[in-house]
Amino acid sequence: MEERLGGLAHMLTTVFLSSFAGFLVRPVMTDVTVAAVCSGLNDSCSLAVYLTGVHQVTVGLGTMVMMPVIGNLADRYGIKALLTLPMCLSIIPPAILGYRRDTLFFYTYYVIKIIFDMVCQGTVDCLAQAYVAKNIHGTQRISMFGVLAGVRSISAVCATFAARFLPTASTFQVTALSLFVGLVYMRIFLKERLHGDDEDGYDGCGDERMLAEPILKNAPTKTHVFNNKYSSLKDMVALMKNSTLVQALVVTFFVTFSQSGMESAFLYFLKARFGFKKNDFAQLSLLVWIIGSISQLFILRILVSAIGERRVLSTGLLMDFFNAAILSVSWSPWVPYAATALVPGVMFVMPSIYGIASRQIGSAEQGKVQGCIYGVKSFAEVVAPFVYSPLTALFLSDNAPFYFPGFSLLCVALSLMIGFLVSLLIKDVPSSLMNKTIGSASNEVA
Repeated sequence: MEERLGGLAHMLTTVFLSSFAGFLVRPVMTDVTVAAVCSGLNDSCSLAVYLTGVHQVTVGLGTMVMMPVIGNLADRYGIKALLTLPMCLSIIPPAILGYRRDTLFFYTYYVIKIIFDMVCQGTVDCLAQAYVAKNIHGTQRISMFGVLAGVRSISAVCATFAARFLPTASTFQVTALSLFVGLVYMRIFLKERLHGDDEDGYDGCGDERMLAEPILKNAPTKTHVFNNKYSSLKDMVALMKNSTLVQALVVTFFVTFSQSGMESAFLYFLKARFGFKKNDFAQLSLLVWIIGSISQLFILRILVSAIGERRVLSTGLLMDFFNAAILSVSWSPWVPYAATALVPGVMFVMPSIYGIASRQIGSAEQGKVQGCIYGVKSFAEVVAPFVYSPLTALFLSDNAPFYFPGFSLLCVALSLMIGFLVSLLIKDVPSSLMNKTIGSASNEVA
């Protein structure tokens, strides 16, 4: 089993435990937030929506700076070392709500979580992507990105299923326990590098579909593009010289901008529009993640082999657009359940972007490029709440300029359409040109 996973079993286990903890609290956080900050029996209030937006903005500003730095440090000092502190800090916030959830403890949790999330949020995912890119080569890399995404989806299935039956207090206690077990497991079992040889022993053979315009003209994809003395900001500037990476980063921005907007709006929309509760959120999330895990583990690799990463990316964005558009006009509680038929497209997008970006540079610099991707994602998470939180609060209130509770979801759909149009500009390299590039790389190594 270890061999089939390319030696990634320990990293996948760490990702599973960390993701399980993150997904476990999602179905209950809306109810906990509303109960703590909204008066009376209201199913929603503007304060709850704005608090979610403030959290997204503040954490986004922090991670926008920290993710490129963490990626850079991971290339220098190792991924295992950089995982330790964020995984330690992430245990504390859920432990607070596991103890009490009244207004005082909620605000204590809220402040501490904002501070810690500026370092912790997204770190495990970012470094796991870099770990896969460093250790897996050739056509297996995109498949392993899909497996990594599939493991997250499976963790979401398990977490939402557990949240469906766990009491609220136990939910946060189990979250803290899962994070602690993940930390201990990572420190004991995770190897810094799976293979004793370095990237110079790899000649690129086996890559059957590569993307145009490497960082340096006529250079093999393993060329070092970063100066080790560069700062993380200069690393990001260096990336801008490659048009394929720029296009991938632009798509990343609009995808994350849309997903962040969906997080700001969707659950509050369902709660205000149809009176959804914790169990309803858990059931819907369970269905979404079951479909998503199957798509990422089995369908993604087949599609990539058949039509290529860029076309998979564009197809996923188009399906995501239709998903958000349908949800925006939901007229009955069954519509969100029916829209899960379009979930596979949502799950294809980010693994495709990771695959496109990782193919542009050498394995020794994957932490930097993944850090830059997550920095762009964080920037999008900063911008999104300024747009979607006021829109959501306005159109769910009695003061809406016109009756359209799902208007913010329609804006999400339009943002996804922009990302789809940009993805069409990314070009695949023809097979003949790809073979020539690989041959040149092999000759230089020889």
